[in-house]
Amino acid sequence: MNSSSENSLKVQVPFDPALALPALLEKFRLEQADKVALIEGTQSRTWGESIERIYRMANGLAALGIGHGDHVAMLSPNSMDYSEMFAATLLAGACAVPMQGMITDHSLDLMLRDCNAKALIVASDMEKMAGVFLRDCAQIVPGGLIGFDFSNDQFRELDRWLRAQSDAMPNVQLAGDAEFNIIYSSGTTGTPKGIIHSHRTRQALAIGLMSLGITSDAITLVATPLYSNTTITTWWPTLCAGGTLVIMPKFDAEGALQLIQEHRVTHVMLVPVQYDRIMRLDSYANYDCSSLQVKFCTSAPLRPALKADVIDHFSGELVEFYGLTEGGVGTLFIGSIAKQQDKLGSVGPTLPGSFLKIIDEQGNEVATGQPGEIVGRSGNMSDGYHNREVASNAMHWYDSDGLLFYKSGDVGYLDEDGWLFLSDRRKDMIISGGFNIYATDLELILLEHPEIHEAAVVALASREWGETPLALVVREPGAVSDAKTLRLWANNRLGKSQRISQLVFSEDLPKSSIGKVLKRELRETYAGLADQVPDA
Repeated sequence: MNSSSENSLKVQVPFDPALALPALLEKFRLEQADKVALIEGTQSRTWGESIERIYRMANGLAALGIGHGDHVAMLSPNSMDYSEMFAATLLAGACAVPMQGMITDHSLDLMLRDCNAKALIVASDMEKMAGVFLRDCAQIVPGGLIGFDFSNDQFRELDRWLRAQSDAMPNVQLAGDAEFNIIYSSGTTGTPKGIIHSHRTRQALAIGLMSLGITSDAITLVATPLYSNTTITTWWPTLCAGGTLVIMPKFDAEGALQLIQEHRVTHVMLVPVQYDRIMRLDSYANYDCSSLQVKFCTSAPLRPALKADVIDHFSGELVEFYGLTEGGVGTLFIGSIAKQQDKLGSVGPTLPGSFLKIIDEQGNEVATGQPGEIVGRSGNMSDGYHNREVASNAMHWYDSDGLLFYKSGDVGYLDEDGWLFLSDRRKDMIISGGFNIYATDLELILLEHPEIHEAAVVALASREWGETPLALVVREPGAVSDAKTLRLWANNRLGKSQRISQLVFSEDLPKSSIGKVLKRELRETYAGLADQVPDA
């Protein structure tokens, strides 16, 4: 089925040009130029100052010939400049491609080439990562290498470049179905998958979050990386509402509490491991967090005990989202309601305007209370994977009416009240510190070692990271390397966010009748194993 046919089967949400970025920025420029838009450390910018920079950036990109259909890649820690460049890319009519800072140089190179980036804007401390790509970056337009905070023979420094650009409002029309961003998965083997979101789906996201209290009065802490869909979930609605963004370049628990207290933060998005670190602080009670209205959580389910702790002792309502970066599947957990109904083990009922079903391995719907794969349909369904038609189609499931649903890869069940409970993962994924780690990638690296015959990687529970990779290895006859040596060998070939915490030798791996490794059995067997900080 072609993409136009698939689009006709999605939930069609409206796109309002009056709520698109060009109209919003001009409105804020005229109505709230003196209001603080961005805060980072001891620096801040008003909406008037920030919009002028965004206009100059967008006009600068246009002067490079970058516009509709083009991709602009960014590689940087969180910063005010990064936030503005992301918005400016959209305002130029191009698609923003935020790149992960914790992947291998090789993976970064693959991503940049896959998206055919026409410009690359990089922070100084990440320039080295782009070294492989920079040796042959003919796809970049002349002048399209820009340093956020540096210059050299290849890169122009951002502020100097901006001074030569017009501060006039760019003349651009944004279509609802135009590409907004590409979010890449992490990976070590092959080209990672890039998930495409449109302006239509991102506008629906903004409107949905505004209904949860993100208004012009919102002061939102940005404490997770801007290349993550997790971050965009609150960053973008706050920008669209004309609120204030408090930006953390790198998260630390005490620093987050300090910022919440100092700036009277009203909204924050954190991943489970960040909540855990905050709640474990001895100094937690010393901070005034009473300004918090809503605390959001996504990327991985919160443990029931941690949920209870956050609900009882952390100011503001707890709102947890369960869903896919690809969209389609979505639930909304509201802490006070869940606690009242004794459903802390759930990820909540279906989001308004969304539809969930549970199917068996043959693709048939199952009865209430029966586990199966979760499939969903909503107004935030992405446009699939960039350059990956087969992978995009593999995510599709159709109900008896021929309507399109997205497969989650997760196993769960719906109770009699329509609340979703997760029970297992069909997708072989580990979520560590908010980062998605695909176990297959790690296994393929391990199998490159001549002394390793078989390898399986599963999630090991971790207080520090939420989950961390555990490798089970069957050695070749005559192997002499110990477990630590093999683990270090693998970790030296993996990205920083992918490193194996423990490696354990096994005589064999439990398998099904068709030879598939029974990973659930492995997770249960090794559940009590203590994690450790991975070596380099």
